[in-house]
Amino acid sequence: MKQVAVISGKGGTGKTTFSATIHAIEGGVVADCDVDAPNLHILLKPQILSSEEFVATKKARILQDECSGCGLCYELCRFGAIEIDSGGRYFVDEKKCEGCAFCFNACPEKAIVMDDTKTGDIYFSKTEWGYFIHARLKPGEENTGRLVTEVKNRAKKIAEENATEYLIVDAAPGVGCPVMASLTGVDAAIIVTEPTASGLNDMMRVIDLCEHFKIKPFVVVNKYDLNIDVASEIENSCAANGIDFVGRIPFDDSIPEQMANLSFPFTGKAADKMVECWKKVKEVL
Repeated sequence: MKQVAVISGKGGTGKTTFSATIHAIEGGVVADCDVDAPNLHILLKPQILSSEEFVATKKARILQDECSGCGLCYELCRFGAIEIDSGGRYFVDEKKCEGCAFCFNACPEKAIVMDDTKTGDIYFSKTEWGYFIHARLKPGEENTGRLVTEVKNRAKKIAEENATEYLIVDAAPGVGCPVMASLTGVDAAIIVTEPTASGLNDMMRVIDLCEHFKIKPFVVVNKYDLNIDVASEIENSCAANGIDFVGRIPFDDSIPEQMANLSFPFTGKAADKMVECWKKVKEVL
């Protein structure tokens, strides 16, 4: 089995569109590792088979019967998570608590406990073409990388059980922790970029990330005909750095129209070119 991540370096390049198209071609298993803002499910319209809560953080809670009201926790909390109610009792605002456990360790009465807290939800679903593992992080929660790793591990297990040839990972945009977690253990990364100065710059950043993890990168330029000069600059940059450039996808205004109508798989010149790009990646792999 080959694990292939689709990454972008920045948002809005068409990464998820490309991931969905590959899944429609190959079937098998796909994982949406953009847990902060997942949207692959909108295109794939999966049937959720099961879901479970993901717990990765702890929040402080004051035991009112044990609290002496000394106010030490209130003074020490640098996040302002300890508040006082109308009766003069101290309590923890969960939305502000970062789970640092400073108050827990400092409380002289041992009146503070650290409770496991739901961080998000993980879903095991089925699409028309195969299996789909995805998740959603609760707004404002941390430990995105841990949730991404959990999604990837579960997707890998399902792919192995079903003897899947390719596991497709739709990563988060950027180069931060969620992307690094998405790239861990993959065999190749398809970088979907756009013909802009920021697209070129962010492409080089994720290429550096791939080289750090010893992952083979491929580059695709989406909407290349919006700026042919920069598209050529991207292709030349790939050639100069020994990076496999697998194709240019033209701008196709029928794609957003198909998205708006939830019509998938896509058809048209851009969709056909995405298929060609994926075939070139497979030939190399």
